[in-house]
Amino acid sequence: MNNQRLQILYGLFIALLVGMNLLGGKIVELFGVSVSVAIFMAPLTFLITDIVEEVYGRQAIKYFIKGGIISLIFIFAFTGLFVYMEPHPRFTFDESYRKVFGSSMRILVASIVAFWLSQMHDAVAFDFWKKKTGGKMLWLRNNLSTIVSQMIDTAVFMFIAFYQVTPQFTASFLVELGVPYYLFKVFFAILDTPLVYLGVYWLRGGGDNGREQTDKNSFFNAGVLSE
Repeated sequence: MNNQRLQILYGLFIALLVGMNLLGGKIVELFGVSVSVAIFMAPLTFLITDIVEEVYGRQAIKYFIKGGIISLIFIFAFTGLFVYMEPHPRFTFDESYRKVFGSSMRILVASIVAFWLSQMHDAVAFDFWKKKTGGKMLWLRNNLSTIVSQMIDTAVFMFIAFYQVTPQFTASFLVELGVPYYLFKVFFAILDTPLVYLGVYWLRGGGDNGREQTDKNSFFNAGVLSE
């Protein structure tokens, strides 16, 4: 049962990464601030990795990160291929298709780099605070690791994706855009803190006749978490 639950989290994690990149181009207004719709999905990726690391340890997160990077690279490659393929005469929406997905190429590169750096930091920071707190205060290490990781993610993504796209996108302008966006991500990260406890309980076998079935040597039935 635990392996099935872990695989569900892995699938959700990959789906969120792909969704953020395919759907994140839409800008909405949230409390007077312009933000990407991806802001609703990004905090959930850190939520999932923190849940998994709490139960299975830091080693498991490496496989989530590798899977995420491979998925984003595949999306990047196929997006580039499909954008530049000549359309069939019957397909009359190619200009719109290219406009929507062609602009996402640089964003995908920014997303891959930002994802790798922020998730690697999150895994290290979560493990650091777990040792410092003696395995207690899950809420504290979850938020401390995520808040800094979200800052790394926001800063790296904004500068790679948008710096000098037009003369308006200077460093100071990106900071001005990025700060409220980052604060929203922090707010959502703090808001989902109860879900960390619920997720850890569920992944450890909660609700399955009260049995804890966590086995660090059974990640995807492959024994890759043995330390």
